[in-house]
Amino acid sequence: MTETISDKEKEIRLKKKELKKMKKELKGMKKELRDRKKAEVEKLLSDYINHPKVREMRAFTQHGSITTYDHCERVAEMSLKLNRKFRIGADEEKLAVGALLHDFYLYDWHDDDGGSHRLHGFTHPEQARQNAVEIFDIDEKEQEIIRTHMWPLTLNAIPKSREAAIVCLADKWCSLQETLFMR
Repeated sequence: MTETISDKEKEIRLKKKELKKMKKELKGMKKELRDRKKAEVEKLLSDYINHPKVREMRAFTQHGSITTYDHCERVAEMSLKLNRKFRIGADEEKLAVGALLHDFYLYDWHDDDGGSHRLHGFTHPEQARQNAVEIFDIDEKEQEIIRTHMWPLTLNAIPKSREAAIVCLADKWCSLQETLFMR
């Protein structure tokens, strides 16, 4: 009987060792997948991410300790993930561009500016859209993504395309995560 218990203990130890090895491999695979996804996003957005005005977003705080640039990058990644996971069929380039530029308003809304930032939630989509049109000459669909990303706060700016609806949803999800868990 002792031999059987001993054999079972050996088997359990061996299985635990194998499980630990598998967990380590899985962790490595997850990191590789994240890196690959990030590289895909960077490839889609290569014309934008190195532009000085886009890089300027790194100087502004969005939620907690997250910069506006990091937030927009996270929204782009989440938008692409949602599109693929649910096979929505959105145009991935327009989706990524609209997501990256959805908060391209280029100021820190936390700064005391005499009161105009009090309405930031309502006004920043239009400021971001204007900046994106002026600097990048974005198309109508990309403009819609930016203009409608704050719906339902902005009641009249309702997302009408798949891309706009995805970014609107991804923005809410990322903002919630950043506000609650990434301070």
